[in-house]
Amino acid sequence: MLGALISASHLSTLEDLPRQLSEQAARVGLTDVVIYLVDLQQDLLAPLTPHPPPAGGEGLRPGEIRVEGTVAGRAFQHGEVLPASPADHDHWWVPLVDGTDRLGVLYITAPDADAAAQVDMRRLAGLVALLVVSKRGLSDSYSRLVRRRRMDVATEMEWRLMPARTFATDSLMISALMEPAYEVCGDVYDYAFDGRIAHLSIFDAMGHDTAAGLTANLALSTARNARREGADLPRTAVAVEQVLSEEFSGDRFVTGVLADLDVTTGMLQWLCCGHPPPAVVRGHGIVHLECAPAPPMGAGLGIPAKLCRKELEPGDRLLLYTDGITEARSPSGEEFGLGRFVDFLVRHQADELPVPETLRRLIRHHLEYHEGRLNDDATVLLAEWQGPSGLALGEAKDLAGVPDVADVDGLDA
Repeated sequence: MLGALISASHLSTLEDLPRQLSEQAARVGLTDVVIYLVDLQQDLLAPLTPHPPPAGGEGLRPGEIRVEGTVAGRAFQHGEVLPASPADHDHWWVPLVDGTDRLGVLYITAPDADAAAQVDMRRLAGLVALLVVSKRGLSDSYSRLVRRRRMDVATEMEWRLMPARTFATDSLMISALMEPAYEVCGDVYDYAFDGRIAHLSIFDAMGHDTAAGLTANLALSTARNARREGADLPRTAVAVEQVLSEEFSGDRFVTGVLADLDVTTGMLQWLCCGHPPPAVVRGHGIVHLECAPAPPMGAGLGIPAKLCRKELEPGDRLLLYTDGITEARSPSGEEFGLGRFVDFLVRHQADELPVPETLRRLIRHHLEYHEGRLNDDATVLLAEWQGPSGLALGEAKDLAGVPDVADVDGLDA
């Protein structure tokens, strides 16, 4: 079955997938298989059909299911295979996950499915997730299906530029979210891996218009280019500064944080350019990562960024965020604040929720606090380091030549 699906996928579009899936799954006794994909804000699960309805409707479309308060939503939130009801073991909801990036759920009819059958359903869902990811970039139907209203041009550019919202290895889980999902203009995030190093960054361009989106896109693309050409963090910041200055003559700039995390040792290096500094959620508290800031990139002031270091502990959650998270105010004028932000994360960490689900609930809470209206982009990237994999921490330090200290500050660019 799985091999036949792979073979069929080579000459097909995303719209062909529901039919191919139904045909092949029926061969092994899995019937009525339906793909449900989560919308952009992760509130609704919509069935993938050959002809999805156009974007723009605010209410539920035919066949859609809410994430909150449903069995399908619980399967999506917690990554569990669940029967349709406690008394119904013929129909199942199976999480649809690409690695750790949650795409939606599968609905499957499998009478009296035992543990082995549930493993088969998970494997089928894993393959379907890969196929969805491989096809969605060329499918306008996918975009229409997962959108609930019109998206502006700057936001279209940014969603196409950024990596998946969630990715994980055996030692690091990365998850990011961005609001307002259809109108964000100047925020972007990025992450990538280079062997043992995880590169993490977040940018916030001045303004709330299409020009802000262009500035953020240029900054992120420049940082990627410099990094891939072998530049370290200070030289990457200089590259962004130069490109933005040449293009906009100091009239446009971005704030940002550039960071490298060695996943074998937990050693974090970062620099901060006019941006809120990173923070670490450790246990039930917060560790503020102080580092002398440089001016925003593109301002043309020529002041180099200072490189700072901090050794993370296993279980630490590193936060990169924009000021739209902490400085946004409620209708009564009360600031959301870093304290409320971290308190929410600590409380949900105690509930042992997956990182992506914690962020989904954080953004919901943030929107509710502001009664659904944000005056600035609000973006957060959360990276949870589980500790070194494959090597004991001491061995990893020896191999990396890392000094056995908690902080190594004062390294000038």
